[in-house]
Amino acid sequence: MAILNLNYNALWESVCSWSRKAGRVATRPALLMWYVLRSDKTPRADKLAIFTSLAYLVLPIDLLDAKRLPIIGWLDEVMSLALLVQKMSKYITPEMEARADKQLDEWFPEYVGYEAVEE
Repeated sequence: MAILNLNYNALWESVCSWSRKAGRVATRPALLMWYVLRSDKTPRADKLAIFTSLAYLVLPIDLLDAKRLPIIGWLDEVMSLALLVQKMSKYITPEMEARADKQLDEWFPEYVGYEAVEE
């Protein structure tokens, strides 16, 4: 059986670049999937599914072109990520969520969480 060699560094660089354009809210699920991908507890087949879905999300390839079909063109990526998160949510740990939130705070320091309204 051939060993599949995934280039995690190249994917991470693409995730970082894509994240700056996508914003904090859109980036969080992708980051969670990144941490599931990098976990030793995630089965290899699931890692491959995550890798290909993240690559499809962040690389400049599309089945449906967002420039030609503005709303429909983004739906395939959104649906791909949503289905991936739903399928892989069993692997997400509180530690992964904390790491993702910490990374988001570094990338988006201007973000202000919900503020308590004082009367």
